[in-house]
Amino acid sequence: MTAEAPTAPVLSYGRLMPVTVHFDDLDALGLLHNARYPLLVERAWAELWQGHGITFEGDWAAAGDACNAVKELTIGYDAPVTRPGAYAVHLWLDRLGTTGLTYGFRFCSADGTTTYAHGTRVLVRLDAATLRPAPWSEGFRAAGRELLRPAG
Repeated sequence: MTAEAPTAPVLSYGRLMPVTVHFDDLDALGLLHNARYPLLVERAWAELWQGHGITFEGDWAAAGDACNAVKELTIGYDAPVTRPGAYAVHLWLDRLGTTGLTYGFRFCSADGTTTYAHGTRVLVRLDAATLRPAPWSEGFRAAGRELLRPAG
């Protein structure tokens, strides 16, 4: 008899992106440092958007939709992460506006069943020359629509 690998839960919205917690991400108490959660979420988003061809390679004028700034970040901590290893970040969009968006996230176990932290972040797309709000491209909006969380 062979053991089957556990299956990841079926997500009705968003994407589950794998992340790794390293030993040096832990604080003096052996817990994932509170500042590491947003960093790991940011890395998960960067990987997701890179899969859609949205990247920053050092030139803000050429960055397009990657030229954006954080307007707001909220995070709540639900349970401590106490060891290095494989985890995941569940990512989705709550709102996709003309120049801004609100995304939600859960920092969770690799299979998505246990939530360690959750939150939202508001981003504003910027014009690289003026640093004023600018509209998302249609390609970005199409990719974003696939990540929208159903209302309700």
